[in-house]
Amino acid sequence: FFETTFSVMRIGGTILLFVAMMKAMGMELFKKKETLVTDVPKISFRDIAGNNESKEEMKFLVNFLKEPEKYNKMGAKLPKGVVFYGPPGTGKTLTARALAGEAGVPFFSASGSDFVEMYVGLGAKRVRELFDDARNNAPCIVFIDEIDAVGTSRGGRDGNSEKDQTINALLAELDGFNSHKPIVVIIATNRVEDLDKALIRPGRFDRHIAINLPDNRDRLEILSLYAKNKKISSEIDLEELAKLTIGFSGAG
Repeated sequence: FFETTFSVMRIGGTILLFVAMMKAMGMELFKKKETLVTDVPKISFRDIAGNNESKEEMKFLVNFLKEPEKYNKMGAKLPKGVVFYGPPGTGKTLTARALAGEAGVPFFSASGSDFVEMYVGLGAKRVRELFDDARNNAPCIVFIDEIDAVGTSRGGRDGNSEKDQTINALLAELDGFNSHKPIVVIIATNRVEDLDKALIRPGRFDRHIAINLPDNRDRLEILSLYAKNKKISSEIDLEELAKLTIGFSGAG
C-alpha cells in the first residue's frame, strides 16, 4: 500500500514540477493565446507612400468589404486568401492594416510562429480560436505574418507533424467560409515560391500581391511623407536623396 501511494505521489509531483517549469518559461499549457485585435485601424492608403500598383489591386477587396450585399447580388466572389510577398521591411503588415482601415473593418493579426507549439494539436486549436473570433466580427481582415513558420512545402514529412496539422486547420477554415460573412485572410511571406502548394492552389491563397522595394518615384513619396510638417534645411534635395537610396525601404 505504502509503495503504491509513494509511486502515485512521485508521479504527481513530477507532473506538477513539469507544469511549474513550463509556466516559468511562459509556456502555459492549453491556455488560449491572446489574438491581437484592433477595432478598425486608423490608417488608410493615404498614409502609405509607394506601392501604388499594389494598392490599386486591393481596391476590389476594399469595395467588397464595404458593400458585401451589393457584390453578392452581382454574383461576385471575394478571394478567400491573399498572399503579400516581397523583401523584408517593405511594409506588408502596414499595408494590411491600411487595407482594413480603408475598408472600415476590424483587423485581426497573428504571426505564423504563434501557431508553432511543442504539443501536436495546439497550433491547430489556436487557428480555430482565431477564426472563431473573426467570424464573430465579420466582415473583417485576418492577417498572418511570417506564414513561413508553418506554411513551407511539406516535402517528405509524414503529414502528422504539428506544422501539418496547423496548415490543415487553416485550410479547413478557409474552405468553410461563407460569402455572406466576408473575411479576407492575408498571409505574408518573403518567399512565396517556398509555400506549400496546397496553400496557394486555386480557391485558397490564389491572389498574390507583390509588396516590393520602392523605386525612385516611391522613395521620393516616402521621403516627402516623412518630411511633411518637419523643419528641414533648404539645402536638402529630396529628389537627389531618393536617387541615392536605391535598395532602401521605408523601414530603413
